[in-house]
Amino acid sequence: MSNIYKAFEGKKAFIPFITCGDPDLSTTGKVIREMVKNGASMIELGIPFSDPTAEGPVIQGANIRALANGITTDDIFDFVKELRKDIDIPLVFMTYANVVFSYGAEKFMSNCKEVSIDGIILPDLPYEEKEEFLDICDKYDVDLISMVAPTSENRIAMIAKEAKGFIYVVSSLGVTGTRTEIKTDLASIVEVIRANTNTPCAIGFGISTPEQAEKMAKVSDGAIVGSAIIKLLEKHKTESAGPVGEYVKSMVEGCNKAYNS
Repeated sequence: MSNIYKAFEGKKAFIPFITCGDPDLSTTGKVIREMVKNGASMIELGIPFSDPTAEGPVIQGANIRALANGITTDDIFDFVKELRKDIDIPLVFMTYANVVFSYGAEKFMSNCKEVSIDGIILPDLPYEEKEEFLDICDKYDVDLISMVAPTSENRIAMIAKEAKGFIYVVSSLGVTGTRTEIKTDLASIVEVIRANTNTPCAIGFGISTPEQAEKMAKVSDGAIVGSAIIKLLEKHKTESAGPVGEYVKSMVEGCNKAYNS
């Protein structure tokens, strides 16, 4: 069984996202450890890319800053190897197909296995083209995470049946970023997912408050947050660990309320 399932056992998962190397890898490490200390179930590690098409301006900015610092994919593999000395919760990469392709998919997934990365999310990889990476992911026990969007409609069941690790449910059309209100009929999407698979699903895009996390976790198996965390990093820079830890604590409490209600 995938290690990712541990993130959802006996709770609603809170899954924070962080861009590696923004503002530097030392800060990324401190922030991740605070996230874990404050109850994060799994962490999405962003590998910076020059053209992150699914991201809004906040996470785009983090990518630009990390790349300007000279952060490379090899740096991030070394960083995760160090991280794994004391962090054992599931970790997944979020990046873009071109990052994996240009690095060499075989080498990339082999390195993922070596540093105990549990899964990978490639938001620009269409479901119909996933075979390009799927066999290599399977070979190295890296779950290729499927995404379901409001526009997936009659493809939701098909995607769900073949999903691995967990399913990333995109709450809204457009790019990442905080939203004051999420209007998509997510309950119907999750209902179709649950009718076709036992693989857990978590909702992301636009979530920023404990109340939103509670609401999304009631509908699904967990909540994913990125932009709100990156905003804290942008504000506090190398002093971000404490503020992010407190924020994660509040979001975990929101997810716990959903689980206990």
